[in-house]
Amino acid sequence: MTEHLATHAEQTIQAGSKSFAVAARLFDPPTRRSVMMLYTWCRHCDDQVDGQELGRGRHLTDSDVLQRLEAMTHRACAGEPMSEPAFAALQAVVQQNGLPERYLLEHLQGFAMDVGEYQYDTIEDTLTYCYHVAGVVGLMMAWIMGARDEATLDRACDLGMAFQLTNIARDIVEDAAIARCYLPAAWLREEGLCAETLAEPDRRPALARLAGRLIALAEPYYQSAREGLSALPLRSAWAIATALAVYREIGLEVRSRGASAWDERVSTSKADKLRLLAWGAGAALGSRYRKPSPRLPELWNRPPNGV
Repeated sequence: MTEHLATHAEQTIQAGSKSFAVAARLFDPPTRRSVMMLYTWCRHCDDQVDGQELGRGRHLTDSDVLQRLEAMTHRACAGEPMSEPAFAALQAVVQQNGLPERYLLEHLQGFAMDVGEYQYDTIEDTLTYCYHVAGVVGLMMAWIMGARDEATLDRACDLGMAFQLTNIARDIVEDAAIARCYLPAAWLREEGLCAETLAEPDRRPALARLAGRLIALAEPYYQSAREGLSALPLRSAWAIATALAVYREIGLEVRSRGASAWDERVSTSKADKLRLLAWGAGAALGSRYRKPSPRLPELWNRPPNGV
């Protein structure tokens, strides 16, 4: 049964995130299975809330969907029989890794912010969203890799935060087209913008400035995450370093394109991924011989979890 779930999870991650799929191959087999099965649950929840399949075909659905996801997640964690592949996969991850249910529920809170049309007035509001939809995913991934200490979990959370800031910058126009905006209202006011008109072409120069601010904000989170590589097993460190490099390069490309960043979706080529795989290997090996620097105090702190 687990092998069937793992095969389904691998197909899901290949279709849903080619960037992360490249990095996921680098994990040792048990870690890779758990990581891919966790991704399957995350992808399923995201798609259900948005009325999508593998991130495509967006439209918001009723909040009843979120309540069902929460109930199914509770059942999976309680060990009840699961017929849906995403929740059967989640149950296997929880049972094999002792993954705390609170992390799963914190992730679902991010989807609740979308369903409830949460207002992002300040950058702190945006960072709170980033934590729920991505930072806590970093926590869960690190947990699967064996991390239990607060310092390593903080670094893993930082990587998720960096990923989401990058995603927001890349997807500003795409999100605006479906009436979503994760940019702080305070930032919009500084540029004389409003969320309702962000998709209009003449807004692109101002959007480029805001995207640049997001990419700059992501940078210390990426650097903090890199400092956490030394606490991970070597193959896991290689996978995470590669994912870090791929997403960071996407953000840098968004910034470098300026107002043309949304003419087509920014991604990395196969050649880029191979280059970044090699970089990730070097970063993982180098982390074995380097003492991590202290985490910067100005970085956003995740809620206390009692671990």
